[in-house]
Amino acid sequence: MKQIILSEEIRSRCPDVVGAALYADVRNTDFCPALWEEIIRFSDEYKARHTPESIKTMPSIQATREAYKRCGKDPSRYRPSGEALVRRILKGNELYQVNTLVDLLNLASIAYGYSIGGFDEDRIEGDTLTLGIGRAEEPYEGIGRGPLNIEGMPVYRDRAGGIGTPTSDNERTKLGPDTRHLLTLVNGYDGNREQVAACARYITGLLQRYAAATDVEINLF
Repeated sequence: MKQIILSEEIRSRCPDVVGAALYADVRNTDFCPALWEEIIRFSDEYKARHTPESIKTMPSIQATREAYKRCGKDPSRYRPSGEALVRRILKGNELYQVNTLVDLLNLASIAYGYSIGGFDEDRIEGDTLTLGIGRAEEPYEGIGRGPLNIEGMPVYRDRAGGIGTPTSDNERTKLGPDTRHLLTLVNGYDGNREQVAACARYITGLLQRYAAATDVEINLF
């Protein structure tokens, strides 16, 4: 169990931020047919209800964009993952298939519009994660992106450095086939604690159905 700390620099620029930390023992797989049936079904229903213009009225997405601006980052150049996933769906493109844990977190991100971090808890160094703001030339290797310029991005850091931003998590703590202990962070820059909690409960259901999750615990912060 990690202690989540909101730094003064993030509190001063994003005073409404709330979040949920979800812990679970899980079993990851390369591909889950039943999950993908749900993803396809949900995507079709989502496209029937929304258009690309809908993004402008989604508080969760717009609040994350505003958080980037307040921290010093251009959200159109470095899109938060929640927005990027929604845009992909609404353009008629299929989601990338990665592995079961990543795929179900992507589904939850689309459903609620939040950027959601997924981490192998065993790869996190130390007992504390602090949410701060990325610094100039701070080293960070985004998953599938290589070196990522995180200056001006909200970033969670463990003892060794950054592990998660709304744009991309870090290669060092990514979810893989051997992940047994999951930490998921739901980032609510809109300040909507009820929606953040609902998103965490939705993830719990997905984990229990598709990743054999046990010992699930949700802590709001």
